[in-house]
Amino acid sequence: MNTTAATTTDIVLTEAELAFIADANAKPTPAVVFVHGLWLHASSWEPWVARFRGLGLAAFAPGWPGDGATAAETREHPERVAGVGLDAVVARYRAVIDRLERRPILIGHSFGGLIVQLLLGQGYGAAAIAIDPAQGKGVWALPPVQLWNALPVLGNPTQFRGANMPSQARFAQAFGNRLSREESDALYAAVVIPSPGRPLFEAGAANLAPHSPAAVAVDADRGPLLVIGGGKDRTVPASTARRVFRTYRHATTVNEYKEFPDRGHSLVLDSGWREIADYAVEWLRFVGVVEPEAAGDAANAPAAEAAPTEAVA
Repeated sequence: MNTTAATTTDIVLTEAELAFIADANAKPTPAVVFVHGLWLHASSWEPWVARFRGLGLAAFAPGWPGDGATAAETREHPERVAGVGLDAVVARYRAVIDRLERRPILIGHSFGGLIVQLLLGQGYGAAAIAIDPAQGKGVWALPPVQLWNALPVLGNPTQFRGANMPSQARFAQAFGNRLSREESDALYAAVVIPSPGRPLFEAGAANLAPHSPAAVAVDADRGPLLVIGGGKDRTVPASTARRVFRTYRHATTVNEYKEFPDRGHSLVLDSGWREIADYAVEWLRFVGVVEPEAAGDAANAPAAEAAPTEAVA
């Protein structure tokens, strides 16, 4: 693992994280680490974890600092996540990855999409998939709908050290706009949690901060990156995902973009999650990170063929 970053040995890991590490180190293939974003619990990745374990890979979704073992526990203690910033979140994932014998595949959604880019650029991943990624340093213009959805946090400076949980109605508007209200409300009850406001401020000020924690090493010598956008996303619109992808335009590494035109910000956790997961598996096969025979079992074989991703002007 990367030895240039600050030590992470003082971060206490959970029993579930230690069990994942033991499982991963017992396998000859890369593990898969999933990273959630703001307002979603790590359990939102459970179908994906099962999908990748079905391929014979070790897979796990660690939580952010302060997250409880369940969404309900996290909702009961919002003070535990208050004030957590990007550096602390990245350090927690490094603490897990530092104990792996091989660099893992990194898959993140929303702010998790930014975090996997940070980790990949720091040498902590074999490949990364950033789904609806929050913007990092170098992305300037943001669409009005994205700013509007961030306003409850960014419009209140006390949220820098606080925690915020969207209302059921706001979640339906920002995440579940392509879902029935019934499905959106069910997801809200199952996986929505309070999250720190600080990462939003850090990403928002990234272009003004000389040493921003949201600065991705876009020119680093590292593994392949896939950026995925949702064409109907109101939290991280596809235009933002495309701008994130374009920050890699001068990089010599493999960087690709795929857009799902009719999907909103809930694309990784709603009833259509498998379409995105299947594409992710096929892309990982296409770039050679997942062995074809590891991804070909009849029970889980995706219908889509591996294909190069879209060009972005």
